[in-house]
Amino acid sequence: MSQINLLPWREELREEKKKEFFTVLVGVVIIAAGIVFLAGRSMGVDIERQTGRNSYLVKEIKKLDQQNFEINQLEQKREELIERMGVIQSLQGNRPVIVRLFDELVRTLPDGVHYTSVTYKSGLLSIKGLAKSNNRVSDLMRQLDRSDWFSGPNLSSVKANPTYGAQASEFALTVKLTARETK
Repeated sequence: MSQINLLPWREELREEKKKEFFTVLVGVVIIAAGIVFLAGRSMGVDIERQTGRNSYLVKEIKKLDQQNFEINQLEQKREELIERMGVIQSLQGNRPVIVRLFDELVRTLPDGVHYTSVTYKSGLLSIKGLAKSNNRVSDLMRQLDRSDWFSGPNLSSVKANPTYGAQASEFALTVKLTARETK
């Protein structure tokens, strides 16, 4: 029995197991490569889908930005219109005040005095006129001071003007309008 050689059988078994191992190894590598390929493909599809969502969101954000810009412009126009309406309402509200102001100017005007110029600027009324005498200018100032519409008359100049009479004089004065103007 010493002539029977068992080594080739073992070698064949080893070779067979080696082939089997490499076959299983190749199969595992192919399956792993397939799994990696499928996972990569799946991630690529997910990335494309997310990119599509992102581009959709970017488009919608641009639309919203445009709408927001239009809304801001409309709000600005609205504010401008409100300001204009306020100016118009204040002008409409001051209409009777202006009439009342002129009426009060006439009521405070004594005989022998007439106005040549009346100007209004920021709450101050500047009056220029002619009077038959200086006493009539004094009467005018007293009546302006007694008025509910005027306060603090201030005479800035009085000049003799003989063309209108022996004691005639030109005068210039300023008077403040009281708070009734804004009511």
